[in-house]
Amino acid sequence: MNKDILKKGFSKLCMAKAMTELYEDNFKQVSKYVHATSRGHEAIQVALGIQLLPQDYAFPYYRDDAMLLAFGMEPYDLMLQLLAKRDDPFSGGRTYYSHPSLKDDDKPKIPHQSSATGMQAIPATGVAMGMQYLEKQNLENTVTSSVVEMSQKPITVCSLGDASVTEGEIAEAFQMAALKQMPILYLVQDNGWDISANEAETRAQNAAEYAAGFHGLEAISIDGANFMESYKAIEKVIATIRKERRPFLVHAKVPLLNHHTSGVRMEWYRDDLDEARSRDPYPVLRQQLLDNGFTEDEVNAIENEAKQKVASDFESALEAEDPKPEDLFTHDFVTTPITEEAGTREPEGAEKVVMVDCALFAVEELMRKHKACLLYGQDVGGRLGGVFREAATLAQKFGDDRVFNTPIQEAFIVGSTVGMSAVGLKPIVEVQFADYIWPGLNQLFTEVSRSCYLTNGKWPVSMILRVPIGAYGSGGPYHSSSVESVVTNIRGIKIAYPSNGADLKGLIKAAYYDPNPVVILEHKGLYWSKVKGTGGATSVEPAEDYVLPLGKAWLLQEIWKQDDVETCTIVTYGMGVHWAYNATGELGMRDQIEIIDLRTLYPLDNDTVMKSVKKTGKCLVVTEEPSNNSFARALAGKIQEECFKYLDAPVMTIGSENMPAIPLNSTLEETMIPSTEKVKAKIEDLLNY
Repeated sequence: MNKDILKKGFSKLCMAKAMTELYEDNFKQVSKYVHATSRGHEAIQVALGIQLLPQDYAFPYYRDDAMLLAFGMEPYDLMLQLLAKRDDPFSGGRTYYSHPSLKDDDKPKIPHQSSATGMQAIPATGVAMGMQYLEKQNLENTVTSSVVEMSQKPITVCSLGDASVTEGEIAEAFQMAALKQMPILYLVQDNGWDISANEAETRAQNAAEYAAGFHGLEAISIDGANFMESYKAIEKVIATIRKERRPFLVHAKVPLLNHHTSGVRMEWYRDDLDEARSRDPYPVLRQQLLDNGFTEDEVNAIENEAKQKVASDFESALEAEDPKPEDLFTHDFVTTPITEEAGTREPEGAEKVVMVDCALFAVEELMRKHKACLLYGQDVGGRLGGVFREAATLAQKFGDDRVFNTPIQEAFIVGSTVGMSAVGLKPIVEVQFADYIWPGLNQLFTEVSRSCYLTNGKWPVSMILRVPIGAYGSGGPYHSSSVESVVTNIRGIKIAYPSNGADLKGLIKAAYYDPNPVVILEHKGLYWSKVKGTGGATSVEPAEDYVLPLGKAWLLQEIWKQDDVETCTIVTYGMGVHWAYNATGELGMRDQIEIIDLRTLYPLDNDTVMKSVKKTGKCLVVTEEPSNNSFARALAGKIQEECFKYLDAPVMTIGSENMPAIPLNSTLEETMIPSTEKVKAKIEDLLNY
């Protein structure tokens, strides 16, 4: 083997080993924050890391500090994160050791990495899917466009521990990579342990055997503790992926020679330490250098230099500045360019169209204008165009590479957007019903929502997630749910919930140009205005240039301050807007009741709400969700807190009955959810208080 490669590999291995030993020697100093190290895994990590290029993307996991050194990071860089320092290059002290994110021109790109085991597989596969899309569309990756040498095609690497392969989301990633033949390498480091549970207890087969079930995903097993074997195997696999653009899995058997983490000590439960130490990669690589022409003095010099570097960097890292309190409040979102309503909302001579078509036309206009825009989800492809026809004709107009069906795997639909966004694309994805968003929440919470904040603003996730929501036409317990209270409790995403087609079109446009993740909740009962009293959801289709910023409520029904009659404010969104508007009309109280259509649940137009309530003195919050522990009840509490001295009555809420599910039977459904009649009765209760 080339002596320069051996020397570099041994140097990086010795650095990683020295870091582990230093952390152990200084345990009390470094154990304030939990950490895990690569000890025992160094050979395979370095063998891979030194072969990646700046145009490649990598998704290391929390034991991959040796891999990060191989990418070109210094021990000092990693120690800044170990000690949660302000200049931690990955997160600014926000997340754990060896949780990297990187956008350096001269190194592989590393999007946000979470602690949740295996969760990186879907975003990583999303990157590979994005690479494939860029190649098919002959588009440039705007993130890596500054890389000078691009003669070799990029690949994606996803590093995993073998225990994580039992996660269901790994199967979703493998399925899509194999199905679409994506350029990705899954490196599975198998040390035989979860935490205290070993492989015999938890796995029916190893990762390579498991991968054999995914046709088109080639897998090999290697000795990951042997540097030369690992390097040559990885070299061959990478060359194949760069040329043939198909997925591989490398199952590398390694010993775990350190603790699971600093907080879970190996001596508490390990019964295999002697056997594991017999497979230490350090003496193997040391001997490989001696066998390939290095002298004992040269080998010692490499090792001593690595140890000195680690010790020196540690002393410097200890002196580095800690984060300041005000640092907490940066990078939750990237600034959006869309801050004002613009364009023509009601073009002269334009016809009224139903709400679902306003959305369809918005997406079509975006796809026509931006090749980086693509749409995928269940049944949105050419045969059906969505179960609500919300994607009708788009596949025919833009092709099956830009509008396509996915398998039934909500986690992949949501989490892959992290990867697609990371290569400069703008995915619009759909979960078919709000009732089925739950498998996708792990990715939405763990990966999508936290990416910008935990990477110190380097990797915001620019995506749109469309979610048909709400009860409509006896949809029953699994096609009628409202989930906004769960979604609004995920920080780091924006959430729209429009009540009419014009707003929906304008919000989709704003969401597209917003560099942050946006969830758009779209009430199925408003799509075609078939529900009695929802004609207002049908609107004149706005012009292509129309955009409606997130966070701007609509004062749908405005009144003046009156002292001689009782007045109130209704705050609502979605279907609630129509119940409120119809109720005030039937009561003949449109000049006594102000109606605010929130349009956006986050960011919330706090000023419009509070100004109105302070004027009217009473407030009713209307929602379709069961009101207990809901977004609406929280909003009511916020209004009560900020407007207390202006109120003539407690802030009231009305929502569905607090039962586990919406029944199928139409009588029971009607009893469950609010209606114009129920809102009328609640208004009278409030005004008579």
